[in-house]
Amino acid sequence: MELPYRIDLLTRLGQYILSDDEKWVQAKKRAGLENGWFIPEFVDLAAGNIARSFLQKNLLEEWVAHYPLETTNNPPKSVGIVMAGNIPLVGFHDFLCVFVSGHNAVIKTSTKDRVLIQQLADKLAEWDPAVQNRVQFSEMLKNCDAYIATGSNNSSRYFDYYFGKYPHIIRRNRTSIAVITGDESTDELEKLADDFYLYFGLGCRNVTKIYVPKDYDFVPLLTAFKKYNHLADHHKYKNNYDYNLALHLLNKIYYMTNGSVLLIEDPAIFSPISQLNYTFYNDQNDLRGKLPDTTNLQCIVGKNFTPIGQSQCPAIGDYADGVDVLKFLSGL
Repeated sequence: MELPYRIDLLTRLGQYILSDDEKWVQAKKRAGLENGWFIPEFVDLAAGNIARSFLQKNLLEEWVAHYPLETTNNPPKSVGIVMAGNIPLVGFHDFLCVFVSGHNAVIKTSTKDRVLIQQLADKLAEWDPAVQNRVQFSEMLKNCDAYIATGSNNSSRYFDYYFGKYPHIIRRNRTSIAVITGDESTDELEKLADDFYLYFGLGCRNVTKIYVPKDYDFVPLLTAFKKYNHLADHHKYKNNYDYNLALHLLNKIYYMTNGSVLLIEDPAIFSPISQLNYTFYNDQNDLRGKLPDTTNLQCIVGKNFTPIGQSQCPAIGDYADGVDVLKFLSGL
């Protein structure tokens, strides 16, 4: 299975994702039934971004051209992948890296997100049965040559213990922040709402903390964020909103809301679902002193940073935690 052929298969998979194939439509429905957070709006968004930003022939060819990949790997290495399940197909990029590198993927899916990746692997195997030897699913990842594992800070300790003696990439909790200047347009504030609300805020690329100028007027932001007020009708999101609101009321904590987000002044960069923390800054020097180090950050949104509204639109070469997975795989 040579590299150009693998790229052709992946390109075809991108076309499949954008199609109305009955099996794919049913897989997306099953994914929503198994995980209440995977509403159709977000499943289609995640899958569509993968198809358009990853699985295009020109993008794939340009991407792999930067790496010393062999046309064929003889013999290929076995790479265990522990996938997260916080947003739809969140582990696809790791699978993509392993597949395009010519190695074999042994995947342990999250119980929260198993249907979609399984369907895509099955479709590849339908087109070429040899894929069955290249992509396998297992509850136990043993005897692999290398590992890529994504999880929480707690689970990462277990990953370190079990996979530490092998070549590995282990990811921990991360989040994203935004820097607001105060002169954002309504359109930009509505795009900032994308960075906060998409996937109910469950992704590491979701903005959970904003830095705003002293005396910032929050009314335009809260108004622009009404773009996603319909999410407050979702029972799981609503439960989180009501719970956090009750906590703030009981503790007499000042908050602002538009009915779907709670704005709280809090130094923490991580915030619970439905809550957006904020911190004031006086000037650029003060801001630099308040911004956290990048250890726990996936990205920073704002002018001169990741463009507002683009945090959930990573390019094919944007690697989680900034660790170049394809470079890691090409060096095995």
